[in-house]
Amino acid sequence: MKTIVLKFGGTSVGSIERIKKVTQIILNYKRKRNRVIVVSSAMSGVTNDLINKSRLISNNFDKAEYDVLISTGEQVACALIAGRLNHYGFKSRSWMSWQVPILADGPYASARISKIFTKVLKKYLKSGGIPIVTGFQGINDYSRLTTLGRGGSDASAIMIAKFLKADECIIYTDVDGVYTTDPKLHKKAKKIKQIEYDEMLEMASLGSKVMQPTSVQDAKLNNINISVKSSFINKPGTLITKSFKKKESNNQIITGITSTKNDSKITIAGVKDKPGVAALIFEPLSKNLINVDMVVQNISLDGKETDLTFTIKTEDVKKTEKIIKGNKKISYRKLSFDKNLAKISIIGVGMITSPGITYRMFKALASKKINIMVISTSEIKISVLISSRFIKKAIAVLHKEFKLY
Repeated sequence: MKTIVLKFGGTSVGSIERIKKVTQIILNYKRKRNRVIVVSSAMSGVTNDLINKSRLISNNFDKAEYDVLISTGEQVACALIAGRLNHYGFKSRSWMSWQVPILADGPYASARISKIFTKVLKKYLKSGGIPIVTGFQGINDYSRLTTLGRGGSDASAIMIAKFLKADECIIYTDVDGVYTTDPKLHKKAKKIKQIEYDEMLEMASLGSKVMQPTSVQDAKLNNINISVKSSFINKPGTLITKSFKKKESNNQIITGITSTKNDSKITIAGVKDKPGVAALIFEPLSKNLINVDMVVQNISLDGKETDLTFTIKTEDVKKTEKIIKGNKKISYRKLSFDKNLAKISIIGVGMITSPGITYRMFKALASKKINIMVISTSEIKISVLISSRFIKKAIAVLHKEFKLY
């Protein structure tokens, strides 16, 4: 008998009708003589509503109470799912993190699961029951509820699969898998049948919203295969797994293309070129939780000065400008900002052994007169910064260039 972990996202349980549909999916697995354990997110919109309520109460809402508050949405969804399964005559009950228990380390709102005690869940599964476990939460050493941050319910499902030694972990969401690019931006986007952890990790960190990077990383570290499927249509999804041999006939080097918008470019010109100057610039940005992405440094011919360019999100521009201008530890000739930019990235493990990928990417973009402002690379990805008005055109030409159809 197989043990299967099913996770349902907020949109999948977003209404009573959708919860009724989700229970049918659960029962389909149960009727095939599987041991089924379910992890649920809160109903869509509920967590945001709770966050807004905390802001109306206080500008400095207690962190521990904040986690208690925003974790209640999962409790509601799980009780409703269990209630519907009971309605059909199946044995089911909801489990909150402290009842399992699920232990989590780290700060409130961004803890990570460290251990799950599986004795009570295994006993319940063995008795034929269907446990419905709250995602997104755990308890810390002080027996206080902690939440796991964005994508936390995915992380809950992955770690439950690990500690239960489950045969499958299936993430049900509002899309039917991972696509070569965002179908909303390119109508010829194709669903990927199978993708490696590293490729998915890059895609998640570079703009793909199917899964959060931390959840993919948890799956990779614990060697948990994940299937991503839609709870709305009955179609095969995407398998996220370890390295596998791709079909040679496919000759596909690039697996996917991602994009982010609302990026801005900051250039600090005429900075003294000496050890530690970059740290002096980026340390205060880090302390103010400003995420710096692509970084390029150009040293003058005489080697005395450097121009430092980096990218941030547009909403952080004003704060960044204030921090740099107020930084008495650095001197420069000019500070400039470019807004309304976008980052386009191509991802694929095939580029490790395939020369000429950078040239092909740049040539394809040039053919559409798309100017590249900043370039960033790793072993399996190349990212470029372009004007945001060229996002769709860039994705289309790169999709065609690398035959992602």
